[in-house]
Amino acid sequence: MSVEKNQQDRNASLMRAATYASVSVATVLIVAKLGAWVMTGSVSLLSTLVDSVLDVLASLVNMYAVRQALTPADDDHRFGHGKAEPLAGLAQSAFIGGSSLFLLFQAGERLINPKEIGNSEIGFAVMGLSIALTLGLIIFQRYVIKKTDSVAIKADSLHYQSDLFVNLGVAASIYLTVKMGWAFADPIFAIAIAAFIVKGAWEIAIQSLDLLMDHELPEDQRSKIKKIILSREGVRGVHDLRTRSSGPDSFIQAHIEMDPELKLHEAHVIADDVMYAVEAAFPKAEVLIHQDPAGIEEAPPIYEANK
Repeated sequence: MSVEKNQQDRNASLMRAATYASVSVATVLIVAKLGAWVMTGSVSLLSTLVDSVLDVLASLVNMYAVRQALTPADDDHRFGHGKAEPLAGLAQSAFIGGSSLFLLFQAGERLINPKEIGNSEIGFAVMGLSIALTLGLIIFQRYVIKKTDSVAIKADSLHYQSDLFVNLGVAASIYLTVKMGWAFADPIFAIAIAAFIVKGAWEIAIQSLDLLMDHELPEDQRSKIKKIILSREGVRGVHDLRTRSSGPDSFIQAHIEMDPELKLHEAHVIADDVMYAVEAAFPKAEVLIHQDPAGIEEAPPIYEANK
């Protein structure tokens, strides 16, 4: 138990460190991009400035959500506080979607009234800094995700992965505008970035809604659970398998079918064996096993029997 507790503490520390890192990176980039935008007037660079501002807001929400999700279960929240993570994911998708509307407005105005980009060297330098910091953050986030499987960190990482492509696009747009004389490259890239941002927001929203609506675990994991249960001695069948995720934790429930002539103690031993086997394969899951006699039809729920 102490080993498991130590692992949980390490995971919690990693998740907190990931949220602090994302807030720090976004804050540094806001300052750098604000100065670069003022000096260059690039609308595509403005798009990344807006995105970085939203990054800070989203990462602050993420920081709070992770702290809540890591709070142990209590008398009022018997299943823990894991739903805070997908709630943060929805908030992030709202932030990201809102930023895309602003970018489309700015890009449309620049298409109508194209302007030259000044001090391009500053723009290139800031985008190089953005790419380096964002790439480093993503690498760290992927390490944290591998260790913790945190939904909130996954959503944050998806956001910053899109930022990486955005930054590369902005660097390209500045080059095409300044070096090649393509005046419309800047606003066109800004529109493409806005579309990319919307796609990321949609993916985060869908993943978050699945968790909030208690969507079943992936089918390959459900099949694995059934296979484990049916492999245990004394189990004749399994039905009513129910699964869901809440933050870093999963919840698995199943009815197992056994010999109707078994004594209660024997059935209990088999059920415990099944529970421990599933928990070994899914260490972050809470497993509940119900025992049923094989070949006997279950009685309908009381509310149906009284109809």
